[in-house]
Amino acid sequence: MTIQDKLSLIQQKFKAKKSRYNSFGKYYFRSAEDILEALKPYCEKYKVYFTINEELQMGFSQVPIIKSIASIVDNETETGIEASAVVGIDLNQKGMQTPQQFGSASSYAKKYALGNLLLIDDTADSDVVNTHGQQTMTSNQLKQAQEYVKSGGKVDAIKRKYNVTPEQEKKLTTL
Repeated sequence: MTIQDKLSLIQQKFKAKKSRYNSFGKYYFRSAEDILEALKPYCEKYKVYFTINEELQMGFSQVPIIKSIASIVDNETETGIEASAVVGIDLNQKGMQTPQQFGSASSYAKKYALGNLLLIDDTADSDVVNTHGQQTMTSNQLKQAQEYVKSGGKVDAIKRKYNVTPEQEKKLTTL
């Protein structure tokens, strides 16, 4: 069986639980760690192994970018297939120190590189497409949103969920 055949079978059978919960967005999602854990039984069954490598690159306007490359390798032939994903690093993200900014980008890049390799359709994931109906943000929700942003959350995620007034947006972006 070729590495292409093995990957095709894994892609058809693979399932990874969404075991993580985002309390602000109120949705479950899967992480790169969840995906890697769910792959372990396939490694022995199909005599393959998976790797993830990362490269730091500079993007447009000198924005740092992490390129993550997920690979599947056949133990018997040492042939492999890889897929990649790139994620920009927002060095102006409020509420995060530089190592957290890089770590967050790295986690996303790994998850999406694995998703590309394994054909995981994340369009149904709430962390990709938030289908919550928009509502006006109350003062209590604004306080929660401010805490979310302080802990590294994105204002754009809040704006997808709520109708944010210019005054509220200013309060969120000046933390």
